[in-house]
Amino acid sequence: MADDKKLTTRQADFSAWYNELVLRSELADYSPVRGCMVIRPNGYGIWERMQRALDGMFKATGHENAYFPLFIPESFMHKEAEHVEGFAPELAVVTHGGGKELEEPLVVRPTSETIIYSMYAKWVQSYRDLPIRINQWANVVRWEMRTRLFLRTMEFLWQEGHTAHATHDEAEEETRLILGIYREFMEQWMAMPVVTGLKTQSEKFAGALRTYGCEAMMQDNKALQAGTSHNLGQNFAKAFDLKFQGESGAIEHAWNTSWGVSTRLVGGLVMTHGDDNGLRTPPRLAPIEVVVVPIWKSDEERARLLEAAARLRDHLTGWGGRGDDRIRVRIDSREGIKPGAKYYEWELRGVPLRVELGPRDLEKNACVAARRDRREKVTLPLDGLAPAIGALLEDIQVSMLAAARARREANSIREPVTYDRFRELMEGEGAFVYAGWNGDPAVEARVKAETKATIRCLPDTEFRTTPAPQRCMVTGEPAQHEVVWARAY
Repeated sequence: MADDKKLTTRQADFSAWYNELVLRSELADYSPVRGCMVIRPNGYGIWERMQRALDGMFKATGHENAYFPLFIPESFMHKEAEHVEGFAPELAVVTHGGGKELEEPLVVRPTSETIIYSMYAKWVQSYRDLPIRINQWANVVRWEMRTRLFLRTMEFLWQEGHTAHATHDEAEEETRLILGIYREFMEQWMAMPVVTGLKTQSEKFAGALRTYGCEAMMQDNKALQAGTSHNLGQNFAKAFDLKFQGESGAIEHAWNTSWGVSTRLVGGLVMTHGDDNGLRTPPRLAPIEVVVVPIWKSDEERARLLEAAARLRDHLTGWGGRGDDRIRVRIDSREGIKPGAKYYEWELRGVPLRVELGPRDLEKNACVAARRDRREKVTLPLDGLAPAIGALLEDIQVSMLAAARARREANSIREPVTYDRFRELMEGEGAFVYAGWNGDPAVEARVKAETKATIRCLPDTEFRTTPAPQRCMVTGEPAQHEVVWARAY
C-alpha cells in the first residue's frame, strides 16, 4: 500500500514533487547501479501502451522492426567526426571480455546510426533496394553524470528509426512524416500538446544535416524535448560507404534519416498532468482505466458486492464499443483497508476512473464514478453502464489535452518583450517566449550563459505569431527568424 504522507506540492518544490510522485505512484525506483532505474509495472505498463501505439503508427506508414547489436566496434564511432565529438563524453566502453583484453574495444550502444548504416551499406547496391525504413525497440547507454528518474538516466529504453533514401527530398519528407507521427501520438495519446519546429545548429543532433523537435511545456513552464527527427543528409552514408547505382547508372550516396523517443516520455506525462494528489494518466495510456472499489460492512454484503463487482468488470471488459481496445478494469477487493485509503492509493497511481459500489448503490441499481482528472463524482445507472463509462473515459482524454494546451498558451509570451523582461521571466516563473532572433549563434550562446534559456525551435508556421517579429529581442537588429525561447530539461 502507498505511503499516506502527502506529497510535496508542486508550488513548494516542483523537483521534489516530481521525484516523490515517480517513486510513490510506483512508476520506477532507484537501482543499485548508480544512475540507472528499475521501471516498475505501473510505469512499464504505460511504456507498453506507448510502445504499442507508436509501433502501430510506424507500421501503418510502411516501417518494419528489426534488431541490431548492443555492442558497436569503437572504430565505427570515429568514422563520422561530428557524431563522435557529440557522443564522446557519454560513451561506455568495454575493454575486456571472457577474461581477456579485446583486440578492439566495444562501445555500448548510445545510438545506432553507425552500426545500422554499416549494415545498410552491405544490403544496398541499386536504387531498387531503396528506401529502407527500419525501426528498432532497444535500450541505450549514455554515461550521464547528473541523472533523474525517466528524464535522464544512464540506461533507458527507446525506439530509434533509421531510413535510407535515394534523394534528399525523400529523406526530408520522411523526417517531417515522423515529426507529424510524434506530434499526433503526444497530443492524441499522451494529451500533451507540443510545439514542433526546426532546431538551431547548436541544438541539432551530432552528425545531422538538420533536426526537428517536439517541445512540450511542463507545469513549471520549462520545456521538455519530447522527441526528435533528423535529416542526416549523406554524412553517415559517406562515412560507411552506403552507395547505390541510380537509374542513370551513376553511383550515388544514399540519404539517411534517424528519429527516436524514449522512456523520457513517461517523465513528460508526469510533469504535464500530475497534481498535488498524485499521477493523472490519460486513459489511452493507463494500464488500468477503471478501478472498481466494492464497499461492504458485513460478510453477507461482501459476497454480494464482490459478485456485483465481478459482473460489472465483465460487462465493461466485454463491451465492444472500442473494437479490440477493451476497457481495462481492476477490482480492489483487498480486506483490512478502508475505502478512503483505497481511493487515496488509486488517485496517487493515476487511474483515470474509480467506480464505487456499495449496498445502497446496488439497491438503486447504480454506481458512483469518480473522475481522476477533475476529482468529480457522478452517479450512473448500472444498466447500459459500459457506453457511459466509455464516453467518460473519452471525455477525460479530450479534457486533459484541452487543459494542458490552455495552460501552455496562458504561459506563452507572443507579444514583443525586452531582453530585460525576458531575463526576469527566465529567473522567475518561466515561459515559452516567441521572439525575433538575428540568427547569430553568438547571441544564442550569450542568452544561454546569462539566463540558462535556449532556443527550443524555429516554430512551424501554425505556431508562429502574427505578425512575425521584426527585431531581434537581444540586439535590436533585424530578425532573421522567429524562435521559441525557454529553459529546458
